[in-house]
Amino acid sequence: MSTAMAPDLTTKQQQILQYLRNNAATKTYFKSRLIGEELGMTAKEVGSNITALQDGNYDVEIEKWGYSSSTTWKVNV
Repeated sequence: MSTAMAPDLTTKQQQILQYLRNNAATKTYFKSRLIGEELGMTAKEVGSNITALQDGNYDVEIEKWGYSSSTTWKVNV
């Protein structure tokens, strides 16, 4: 999929996807808590919405990586 927004995603999912696209070139691991702080969401909101991105066919590969203090996601573009 191109860098355009995916119409089948909610607004929050689109925000998370765009955030990951914008930052995954320089960073590989992301904590739900920190993504949430950047986007004005809770860590729980990020976690529940990021799973839709994991299951979809998007230009980012997302893998649940760890659970210490906040779920960590490994992201590859």
